[in-house]
Amino acid sequence: MPLAADLNHVRSLRASAEHLLNQVAKQADADARDHLSVRFNVKQAAELVGRSESTIRAAENAGELPSPKKSEAGMRVGYELADINAMRDHFGTRPYRQEYEEPVILSFQNFKGGVGKSTTAVHAAQYFAIKGYRTLLVDIDPQSSATLLFGINPNMHVDVESTVLPYLMDQAEDLSYAVRGTYWEGLDLIPSNLGVYEAEYIIAGGGGDPSMRFEKLRTGLRAIAQHYDIVILDPPPALGMISLNALRAANAIVVPTPPAVVDYGSTVMFLSMLEEALTVMQERGFPAEYHFLKLLATKVDEQKLSEQIIRKGMDRAFGRDIFPNALVASAEYNSGAAGMRSIYEKTTGLDKTYRRARANLDLVMAEIEAEVQAVWPSHQKAMKRKGAA
Repeated sequence: MPLAADLNHVRSLRASAEHLLNQVAKQADADARDHLSVRFNVKQAAELVGRSESTIRAAENAGELPSPKKSEAGMRVGYELADINAMRDHFGTRPYRQEYEEPVILSFQNFKGGVGKSTTAVHAAQYFAIKGYRTLLVDIDPQSSATLLFGINPNMHVDVESTVLPYLMDQAEDLSYAVRGTYWEGLDLIPSNLGVYEAEYIIAGGGGDPSMRFEKLRTGLRAIAQHYDIVILDPPPALGMISLNALRAANAIVVPTPPAVVDYGSTVMFLSMLEEALTVMQERGFPAEYHFLKLLATKVDEQKLSEQIIRKGMDRAFGRDIFPNALVASAEYNSGAAGMRSIYEKTTGLDKTYRRARANLDLVMAEIEAEVQAVWPSHQKAMKRKGAA
């Protein structure tokens, strides 16, 4: 009996898959991804800037801020994110960390795929950009899902020379060459493509002290992080040298975990391997210390009783080490990803399903933001003053 598949068959499948991805990417290009199409009304602007609507309008009338853009019919068309940040600069309400405070390097990490790792990382990066933080998203997953969600086809638009690989191969002194701006104001990206997988062999085969193999990415990221408030990492969903480098480089960890039996079981294994890896690093003089390490329930189907049972069990088991709110599963994530877009980029068809998904997403991201702000003493003082008021 002849074999059903051989190398030529696999090549044919790969070519077909790449053709479809290229078609989707071309459509994304046609949709003008050189700028963010989302706009904010004056009420939303006031909430984001931290000033009242009347204060914003008064500053515009006084010429302290540019006049709002209007359509041909004379109607306000809304503020772009750049306009929001200009208001923050004028009123002094940027949420920047102080120079003496270290940037947060937050890794969304699990060793199992399909848990919502890349989706959560991208939405977190965009959330922080909307809030006015200087943000860098670092895609170090060879599958490049985070890169794709920015409308960038890693096969067409990313050379391996513009990823972290040259730095890890000692072909570059730092990572600044790989940083590119995005159409999101205040959000930069280090993209990835399949070639990044080569780093697994390069790091593992490096000479000298094996412990130093975990330090390369940490050194590079900590240097460029000084230009940002928060750096978000999207490492591979596997236990390998890249993921171990991410664990060492990060100073905060979020573990996305769907409350399904198989996914939760994988998370238990992840925590076991994490303990073992960090123990080895500590024994060799490289202790890992995190400002926070918390689990996040993701892709929760509120209609499935089994998931609700596991979700409640997770709350009891982890207590304060799991975020109070879960990221609820929604078709909005899939529909957005089909066009290489996030929920934060949707501007049409804002129906009840979208509003529910967006409200849940904002709630979860606000909890992550609170953990980040708690790292910085200047923000802790501001939070106490706000609470006292």
